[in-house]
Amino acid sequence: MSILVFVEYHDGTIAPSSLGVLGAGRELASAAGLPLVALVAGPGADQVAANVPADTVYHAAGDRFQVAAGGIDALAAAVEKSGARVVLAGASVNSADVTGGLAGRLGVGINTDATGIVFEDGGFVAERPSLEDSVVVRCGFTGGGDGLSGVVLFRAGSFSPLEPAAPGASEALDVPESGRRAQQFNGLEQAATGGVDITKSDVLIGAGRGLGGPDNFAGVEELAKVLGGEVATTRAVVDAGWYAYSTQVGQTGKTVAPKLYIAVGISGAIQHKVGMASSGTIVAINKDPHAPIFDFADFGVVGDLNTIVPQLKDKLAARKG
Repeated sequence: MSILVFVEYHDGTIAPSSLGVLGAGRELASAAGLPLVALVAGPGADQVAANVPADTVYHAAGDRFQVAAGGIDALAAAVEKSGARVVLAGASVNSADVTGGLAGRLGVGINTDATGIVFEDGGFVAERPSLEDSVVVRCGFTGGGDGLSGVVLFRAGSFSPLEPAAPGASEALDVPESGRRAQQFNGLEQAATGGVDITKSDVLIGAGRGLGGPDNFAGVEELAKVLGGEVATTRAVVDAGWYAYSTQVGQTGKTVAPKLYIAVGISGAIQHKVGMASSGTIVAINKDPHAPIFDFADFGVVGDLNTIVPQLKDKLAARKG
């Protein structure tokens, strides 16, 4: 038996979301007393497998596995070979196709949009926000026994990525033809996004409505520069047209998990919290001592951000210099 992670990669590089799920899988495997197994499927999968941090890594190399039906074949073979109790994957179009197809083929349940998972009373319980992220629902599986319980898809950025490392063992996976493959892969085209991907930054300075307007972002931008980080924002900031949507964190934005998140002028509404609560250390700066963000921040500073942010930036710059 095992915990099985479906690993995605692009141009030979493991997707950060998959490295995050591997980290969650490692903790889950330890709690359940099971080995952590991973599957890499597609062209060059045998080379990518050498950098996947798992106890055992199966690889199925070839163009056949670039389409969903081929990926389902490979994942089903990995489930059978590893005796997987649960399959974990990061949320994406491809992983949703493959894991959803697997759940349908094997007749098991699937939990989507999860942000956590635990092992309790011999079973697996996924945690996912619901009701516009105002509550967290704990979802288990009704079947499975000692076989496959089900599949869990996680929100991007729910976990900090593990560093790629040599696996405990890597082996080619024999994947029988299922006869279901009726797709053709014509290639990938990179979408033009522009700007910086805040999900990859170790330090984020979150800017909220408390800044008062677009002309007041210079201070947080300078603070982010001193710390080698990027600026993130709330929905209110984006809706007001003060900053780009690509920087929005929260329910309708991105989920991030930086090592350090400094929330400046952010009240801490649940819609924003679900997007950044997995940050390593959270520092809040807000003039309202009753702001909800202080309930889950590791450190809090009550005061005028227009005074605190410049002082913090100057002291950090002096220390760095």
